[in-house]
Amino acid sequence: MNRNKKPLYLTAEEAVRFVKSGDRVFMTGNCSVPRQLLTALVDYAPNLSNVELVHLLTISDVDYVAPELAGHLRVNAMFIGENVRAAVNDGRSDFTPILLSDVPRLFRRKDKFPINVALVHLSPPDIHGYCSFGVEVGLTKTAAEVADVVIAEVNAQMPRALGDSMIHLNNIDVIVEVDYPVPTVTMTEANELQQQIAQHIVELIPDGATLQTGIGGVPDAVLRLLTNHRDLGIHTELFSDGVIDLVEQGVITCRAKTLHTGKIIAGFVLGTKRLYDFVHDNPICEFHPTEYVNNPSVIAQNARMVAINSALEVDLTGQVCADSMGHYFYSGVGGQLDFIRGAGRSEGGVPIIALPATAKGGTVSRIVPELKPGAGVTTTRNDVHYIVTEFGAVDLFGVPVRERARRLISIAHPDFREELARIAHDRYHLNVD
Repeated sequence: MNRNKKPLYLTAEEAVRFVKSGDRVFMTGNCSVPRQLLTALVDYAPNLSNVELVHLLTISDVDYVAPELAGHLRVNAMFIGENVRAAVNDGRSDFTPILLSDVPRLFRRKDKFPINVALVHLSPPDIHGYCSFGVEVGLTKTAAEVADVVIAEVNAQMPRALGDSMIHLNNIDVIVEVDYPVPTVTMTEANELQQQIAQHIVELIPDGATLQTGIGGVPDAVLRLLTNHRDLGIHTELFSDGVIDLVEQGVITCRAKTLHTGKIIAGFVLGTKRLYDFVHDNPICEFHPTEYVNNPSVIAQNARMVAINSALEVDLTGQVCADSMGHYFYSGVGGQLDFIRGAGRSEGGVPIIALPATAKGGTVSRIVPELKPGAGVTTTRNDVHYIVTEFGAVDLFGVPVRERARRLISIAHPDFREELARIAHDRYHLNVD
């Protein structure tokens, strides 16, 4: 459509009629899913054929992967959430493995991956006509820049996030005005095991560090244990409510950051209304597109960069799987490798992979002789540094395979150490004590 013209103001039902059969449609994700547009698209889908809906993680109660939509609407997930996991593994939806930092580059390849329509979710415009992408800037800004048609829900309750996070009304084709609460994600209390893992992580974090941390029991527990640290900063793909407490306590000041001093840098947020109120028009927070936030070369410019990521299993050579259980696709690479590599090249950087030592009620070790058949290698053994379980932390960087195996066995659950040591002896000539 023609840009630099005033957008059309339509209902969601009218707006989705701009989607045509065979289109590729990008939809903003996380807590920013445009709910009314998605509902209208699902209702309209029987009138369409072969529409591809591209997104990453989505927080939504709309069933847009129902079997009856086959042939009309097919999801292509670049990160698998709980709501589409069964559909991906049943073959009703697709999964595209890709580094988060590479997704915008793919979007810009119109010869390879044209985006016909972008469904986005925005704050109301300011006096100059600029809307903010709100709680999800990371991938959405780039998708909106390259799409042929931009359809936006403009939500009176979407916070106005600052930074490289704006789109002008002239660059929007269709606006659907809405007024509903932005979905929230509540932080949970860490269990004892997660607190033990977090304690080992905290011991690796120096004063003046810049942190990348996500959401979940272990990251939340880490944040709660940092109250005695000084002048921490944030450069992260996402953050949640735990950051607010540390800002208010004077722990996160961003004063020691060597890039964007004094600023929290992120791509999106997942949290409660308290978090959304915190980021609204708050100059300490700067949101940027993923191609910047997740660029390892940018990340590395933060001295003492601490990257905290999770895993499903780690083999005795240091290979990390975080996205699949064998052939069963579980999530995606996300930004793990981006930040592990960025932190690995940071002056004084601390790249961390954290995981419980066991799964399935303690019956299965997550420190394994080899990854399951079909498992993806999320972080290679060439990139790995610190591995942390509830039994301690070990550094594998620059360490031979035989010694890696010994160190990893030392943080495996005691019930599995003897068997792991036997296998390590047979394969890597590790002496068994």
